[in-house]
Amino acid sequence: MTTDYLTVAERLKSQFDNLTRAERQLASCILENYPASGLGTITTLGKRADVSTPTVARMVQKLNYSGFPDFQAALRMEIEAKISDPITKRETWAEKAPTGHILNRFTDAVISNISQSLGQLDTETFDQTCALVADTKRRVFIVGGRITRALADYMFLHLQVIRPDVTHIQSISNAWPHYLLDVNENDVVIIFDIRRYETSTLKLAEIAAEKGAKIVLFTDQWGSPVGKFATYSFTNQIAVPSAWDSSVTNLLLLEIMIAEIQERIWPNTRTRMENLEDMFDRTRFFRKFT
Repeated sequence: MTTDYLTVAERLKSQFDNLTRAERQLASCILENYPASGLGTITTLGKRADVSTPTVARMVQKLNYSGFPDFQAALRMEIEAKISDPITKRETWAEKAPTGHILNRFTDAVISNISQSLGQLDTETFDQTCALVADTKRRVFIVGGRITRALADYMFLHLQVIRPDVTHIQSISNAWPHYLLDVNENDVVIIFDIRRYETSTLKLAEIAAEKGAKIVLFTDQWGSPVGKFATYSFTNQIAVPSAWDSSVTNLLLLEIMIAEIQERIWPNTRTRMENLEDMFDRTRFFRKFT
């Protein structure tokens, strides 16, 4: 399988089991403060990880880079991509825009994002996450950012029907501490965070982790800093020919997860749905055509 589209972190994780002890030590050092930890000279990186310079060179080649300069160029591109604002993203796309209608170009990019994201998705991580969220002995808290709050709200709306004890944390930084007062080690905190990663979201994750909560992260291919606190992380491709990143892949994974969680606790969910429909009928919330 080609690794051209993978980030350095994704390559490290996919090859981790094939690395030597020293190379694993080096990989862990790079991932600790990624991606900035991989910058500097090859000698500096080796000393920081307490490995030899040849070890650094060998591992870089195992990741399918031609050499250390190629490895660092990839890291710099990731840093540039992570911090780029909408205008920069739009100008970069405009320079490289292929011919053809936007409908086709955008759709092709989304299909590629879905294929790449699902291709590297660990099914065991997916199953364990669904089991965690379906456990009604645990309360679930959901939070998004400036853009991803729409995904958080979408998940909250569905989980609120599927199971009890689901809370949508408002993404206003001076409001969310109130929600964290009640979070404990049996709870699950679901976080949506894509580039440009929000400082308040990172602090929320840090405090929730300190309280022992399990954190589930939905992020992009570069990986939110929240990942270091997450029990389970889902890194999805988001780049499209637009000034805005795409939410399609995260939404697709979210909808698949909702379907699986519903099936895991269907008897209870069915009762909740029946009660909800009864209330809809009594309040005439929806029109009836029969």
